[in-house]
Amino acid sequence: MESKQPDLRSPLLASPDGSSGKAEKLCIDDMLKKYCGEFGFWQLRHFVLTSLAWALEGFHTMVMIFADREPAWRCSGGGGGCSTEADSVCHVEPGSWVWIGGSGSSTVAEFGLICGEKYKVGLVQALFFGGCMIGAGVFGHLSDSRLGRKGSLLVVCILNAIFGCVTALSPDYWTYALFRFLTGFSTGGVGLCAFVLATEPVGPSKRGIAGMSTFYFFSGGIALLSGIAYIFQTWRVLYIASSIPSILFLVIVLPFVSESPRWCLIRGKTSRAMKIMHEIASSNGKHLPDGVLLALDEEASDIPDKIESNHKAAFESKGAITGSLIDVLRSPLTRIRLFLAVAINFLCSVVYYGLSLNVVNLNTNLYLNVLLNAVAEMPAFLLTALLLDKFGRKPLAIGTLWFSGFFCIIGSLLKYHYGLWNVARMVCGILGIFGMAGTYNLLFIYTVELFPTVVRNAALGCATQAAQMGAILVPFVVVLGGGIPFVVFGVCGIAGGLLAFYLPETLNRPLYDTMGGMEDGEGAQGNV
Repeated sequence: MESKQPDLRSPLLASPDGSSGKAEKLCIDDMLKKYCGEFGFWQLRHFVLTSLAWALEGFHTMVMIFADREPAWRCSGGGGGCSTEADSVCHVEPGSWVWIGGSGSSTVAEFGLICGEKYKVGLVQALFFGGCMIGAGVFGHLSDSRLGRKGSLLVVCILNAIFGCVTALSPDYWTYALFRFLTGFSTGGVGLCAFVLATEPVGPSKRGIAGMSTFYFFSGGIALLSGIAYIFQTWRVLYIASSIPSILFLVIVLPFVSESPRWCLIRGKTSRAMKIMHEIASSNGKHLPDGVLLALDEEASDIPDKIESNHKAAFESKGAITGSLIDVLRSPLTRIRLFLAVAINFLCSVVYYGLSLNVVNLNTNLYLNVLLNAVAEMPAFLLTALLLDKFGRKPLAIGTLWFSGFFCIIGSLLKYHYGLWNVARMVCGILGIFGMAGTYNLLFIYTVELFPTVVRNAALGCATQAAQMGAILVPFVVVLGGGIPFVVFGVCGIAGGLLAFYLPETLNRPLYDTMGGMEDGEGAQGNV
């Protein structure tokens, strides 16, 4: 009888963790839950540092409120035909009045954007949001492909700093409009790159509340901007002052921000992804065993327990997996989701920006108004964050959209008189903004969870482009006056809630890495 020969490939000594050479392969979500921690010190630090970029977006977006404002004016006493009772300088004899604060106080005063030229103020705003729309698509694609999340954030912050400072040197209106368009192009990529980079290393049970918290930084940036604008009340100095934080972010903050391990994994940089996961575990006081390896979600469930060294090397050198909007449109599952996300983001943007535009038209302190408007959004962020994991993404999206739409409809029915009617209409507007601010916050985390890593930023960029298109069209609705804008905003809110009925619930669902992994996972759950 032939004796059994020992297997020379088996290890002589068991590994310290007792795995005896067995390799455990997990997707990132499972590795975070089992070994690294879903939201420990590493994720908290990374989340705060990355989300500071949202404040930069708030600076570059809302600086136009102060730079393009129409300053107060007074009679100069240099000629007749001037009366401070006139409702506009267009009804006052030229040369008989002057701007309070001088011509350098705003672009309106310096470039003469009044009377027949007043439309140019709205044109600059439309061009900025048009640049945001293009930039969101471009940097959404680049952050999924060549540049990565951190690389794209680096590029957009550099461009923001350059364009913001150069805008202050604009010699005429059209040069100013060009630089605002270019600033919008880079600004369009800031929020989506920062959001995805901040939330991807977070575990599934903590990702919702973390994602909802990013918008505190955006509102905080707007509130801080009101203070900066109060100190620097000339538009050229204001543009430089609001661009300096982008430089500080590049030098002080970004070097301490890590690339997303999910992006590293789908790009074939498995060793780099594992290094990041070990850093997460170490910083969180956890231990990631050596025998545990990362795998894509579509592979993690179909890998043998023992892997020889040559197989492991092959895994480490696996090529990058890429995806684009074409792949999203080819799949019926993601195609429907993309169309719904685009439509809902568009409608939400119309309501949010539409209700916010009246801030400059109020006869009170502009700096205080912007500050209070930013602070008023924060309770909506807190409320939606608290309810997100209790009720789920879908019911909360429907509820906030309908809440805002309902009060906009009520506002349109109120008669336009003085006294309590105006107060009631103002309250309806505030409640409308409150509901839509919560929706805006929710839609980012919802959109992120609807698409796999390989196309996540491209899909989010597409949805962001739709939101920017809504922002471009809003001024044309506002100028209609009367109760029409409230009707439009109300209809958009209610229609958005109806469309949200067709989205799937993503609460406690994994963040898929690939299109195949999502189709397999959602197919097994019967979740379309």
